[in-house]
Amino acid sequence: MARRKDSPQKAAMREMMRDYLKNNDISIKDGTDVNSIMRDMMSVILEGALDEELDEELGYSKYDYRNKETDNSRNGHSSKTMHTSYGDMDVAIPRDRNGDYEPQLIKKYQNTVTQDMEEKILSMYAKGMTTGDIESHMRELYDIDISDSTISRITDKILPIVKEWQERPLEEVYAVVFMDAIHYHVRSEGRIVKRAVYIALGIDMNGKKDVLGMYVGENESAKFWLSIMNGLKNRGVEDILIACVDGLNGFPQAIEAVYPKTEIQQCIIHQIRNSTKFVSYKDIKKLMADLKLVYAAPTEETALNELELFKDKWDSKYPKIYKSWHDNWATLSTYFKYPEAVRRLIYTTNAIEGFNRQLRKVTKSKTVFPSDDSLLKMLYLATMDITKKWTGHRQDWGQIHSQLEIYFEERLAGRNL
Repeated sequence: MARRKDSPQKAAMREMMRDYLKNNDISIKDGTDVNSIMRDMMSVILEGALDEELDEELGYSKYDYRNKETDNSRNGHSSKTMHTSYGDMDVAIPRDRNGDYEPQLIKKYQNTVTQDMEEKILSMYAKGMTTGDIESHMRELYDIDISDSTISRITDKILPIVKEWQERPLEEVYAVVFMDAIHYHVRSEGRIVKRAVYIALGIDMNGKKDVLGMYVGENESAKFWLSIMNGLKNRGVEDILIACVDGLNGFPQAIEAVYPKTEIQQCIIHQIRNSTKFVSYKDIKKLMADLKLVYAAPTEETALNELELFKDKWDSKYPKIYKSWHDNWATLSTYFKYPEAVRRLIYTTNAIEGFNRQLRKVTKSKTVFPSDDSLLKMLYLATMDITKKWTGHRQDWGQIHSQLEIYFEERLAGRNL
């Protein structure tokens, strides 16, 4: 008896399944039994559809010789194992005598059926699981034997999507753009080499955070960053109000070449780490207290006075520290010109470093990547996974936005932001 909301097709299928279970004395006790029946149903449906494809190709049905207008004919079947969400199943693929028939429902090299299973594999890959881990996981949970090469082919399908994502149009103006690089080991031409993954993370004028780009290149260099800046320009970014960077030589010049009006803030935390790298543990506490008087000063004038006092006290023992702060002061001191809310946002690249830490959690199981593409695939999938949680904007964005509008009034004039 058909149920009220059943379509005619569903009602017929319900009746057919009831007869099938009854006539074959089949009882369903758990999910394994359901999967077994679903595999049988799927293989029957696929085989029937493939036979119809060959009928269409030859121009006549199996026993309709009177309408045969070709010298080609059927030539039995070949067995093919397909991976599905219900487990592995064998499908009989029809063949023709001349070898002209190319199945469309199941392509020549296709060995997976459902998009659902591919999404499971991509999800596991995004969580940092190796191809070996995924292979074992699929076997244990879904009774599917799937090879490393098949997993690689499935994940390779996202490479065109990654390229499209890297070239997507961007906002016209970004309030702040954080730029940093994270390093990995990749196998290249039989050698293990170090690769830099260049990452640009932007906050637009509505306070929304987004990863603007991610690129695999040689060891970090200002020249590569220049090409990324030009890429952002070509994708529609007309202006960046403030760029927050680490202490890489030539980085400010690379930004200024493309965005000459952009304010550049060098990360204070990076500067502190570099300054204290070789300080004796006996001196570190006192030295850090004196250095804090510099970077935590209320005004730039006070900070410069404290820096000179720092020089008088420590220059004889650690001369490189004062020299580094003095030589980089132009980009280290940018945040002093802004109110407290903006200072907290830009004086460190913590925003992008937090993102990098999440990427490292995903990639920690991979000491060496087999190729640049495999590295980019995992980082892109991880990025999509991480950024799903980025909703809304900072709680203090209203205050930050109004302050930025005051300080960048001329540059924002005429823009509908």
